[in-house]
Amino acid sequence: MQTQKHISIYILCGGKSSRMQTEKGLVVFKDKPFIEWILEAVKPISNRIYLITENTDYSIYNYPLVADIYKNKGPVGGIYTALKHTDTQQNLILSCDIPMISTHILKRYLIQSKVINSNIAFVSDSTRDYPLIGMYSVNNLQKFEDAIRQDHLKLMSLIQASTYHRIQVASRDFDALYNINTKDELRTLIQSRP
Repeated sequence: MQTQKHISIYILCGGKSSRMQTEKGLVVFKDKPFIEWILEAVKPISNRIYLITENTDYSIYNYPLVADIYKNKGPVGGIYTALKHTDTQQNLILSCDIPMISTHILKRYLIQSKVINSNIAFVSDSTRDYPLIGMYSVNNLQKFEDAIRQDHLKLMSLIQASTYHRIQVASRDFDALYNINTKDELRTLIQSRP
């Protein structure tokens, strides 16, 4: 399977994970940390894979760790760091708490010609948007920097002030999008996937 040389992939491993009370990317599901499930999904897409984090526990995966330029600025800060670091026009941005994501889902909805040249493209189910399963053009760099300087850190508000592409996911694929934020959600996931 051919990888895409023109896409960089950034997994946002930062965040205080206050609801999970532990490093979310390293939470174990089915004998593997979340981050391993996500890395398996993205490896066939591109070999330009970076982890936005300062946590050296992630260094065992042998991907470059990129520290946030601005600390404690949430996903907006993480995406800004990715866009400042990248050398590709298009960048796949993923959170570290989506263990059900797959190569198939990412290719089907985000790695396609009508999306690849979008300013911002992200997936959505019938009720929720998932801006941390999305493609971000490097053209957004200044907009993200301005938002940080003004302390406007609500990601969806920033996206809605831009040109964007919301991609509706088929109902059969909804499960792949779910992000696990709490121990209760993790328990539910484990029970539903024996």
